[in-house]
Amino acid sequence: MTLLRRVHVLNFVRNFTVTSILFLLPMHFVKAGYGGVRIGAIIAALSVAPLLAAFPTGWINDRFSMAGIVRAALLAVGLIFVVLAWTTNFPVVLAAFFLLGTANNALDVSLQSLYYKDETDIDQNRKYGSYVFWMGFGPVLGIAAGGLLTQVADFRTLFLAFAAIMLAIIGVVRRFDGQRFHLVGFRDYGRDFFRPKTLFFVLFLFFLGLHWAVEGTVYAPFLQTRFGLNNLQASLFMSAELFFLPVSALLIGRRKFDARANKRLVLAAMALSGAGMILTVTGNVFLSLGFRILHEIGDGAAGALIAVYISRLFERRSIGGGAALLLAVEILAKMLGAMTLAPLGFRFGLQIPFYIAGGLLVADSIYGAFLFRRLEY
Repeated sequence: MTLLRRVHVLNFVRNFTVTSILFLLPMHFVKAGYGGVRIGAIIAALSVAPLLAAFPTGWINDRFSMAGIVRAALLAVGLIFVVLAWTTNFPVVLAAFFLLGTANNALDVSLQSLYYKDETDIDQNRKYGSYVFWMGFGPVLGIAAGGLLTQVADFRTLFLAFAAIMLAIIGVVRRFDGQRFHLVGFRDYGRDFFRPKTLFFVLFLFFLGLHWAVEGTVYAPFLQTRFGLNNLQASLFMSAELFFLPVSALLIGRRKFDARANKRLVLAAMALSGAGMILTVTGNVFLSLGFRILHEIGDGAAGALIAVYISRLFERRSIGGGAALLLAVEILAKMLGAMTLAPLGFRFGLQIPFYIAGGLLVADSIYGAFLFRRLEY
């Protein structure tokens, strides 16, 4: 199995479990009596740890190791799932999600470092379209499987099943061959990160990241209260629309790399994503599903193209730490979104976060139009 394929397998399994859990957990926590503040705090805890761990992990990836971090993180995620299967005590859950955020971020950073550093001669759109496809295809199946398990059993069964998967996949991780490490200084990272070209792109990513808080906090409760869906129905709804995210990324991968065309596509994708999110709250369940599909088509295309841009923003010798810093920015945005949008939604209406997040995506596409006109990426 080639390095790229091994990364795809690990990303698929990681997102089959961890990302799916994040979509389904609000249903679990609402039943446990958690309100918007507690749910927002849990998502924030999931994000705080990666803010501290993302860059150190990327730095280690650049200088020392990747495979060891991946094995340890897979083990940690499996054990954390076991703990979550047996408690809804808020302080324990909060601590568990802090650790889960650290372990999942270690996987995210290490696997993306492996992928970005790979020097296989392949079209950039194709390479990163495939990367986002396998990242996005995991939740499609994982959320459906999770919804079925919680419907016929309970969340404890779901946690234990996902824990078993994460522990079993450790056996798939072998030594990653052919990786060269470099003595990268902190000044190198600072020089690359604080140049205007990178900072303007950071702002672009920050507003994109804000909308991810909606999926992890109010999305599932919105489906249940607005349309009366049960756990399984809400899960199937989310799986159906999420299917179009990896498909959209795969279609981007079928287009040959063209810098000008990519700029037009990423801006159109951001605007489509924002419009779809805003319109999610209108109409009946089928119309809402249609607008969510538009949102995921935009998300998938934007995700693939942004991965292409990040791969071109840093040198390969330092891209582990550089990309980790950008990931930390996205995580910070998600954390701030969770802390603000979730309480607003639970207090004033679950549709409010969709309006705000969707509007920010549309505004971000307008900002991107000025950004890409002035700077070359």
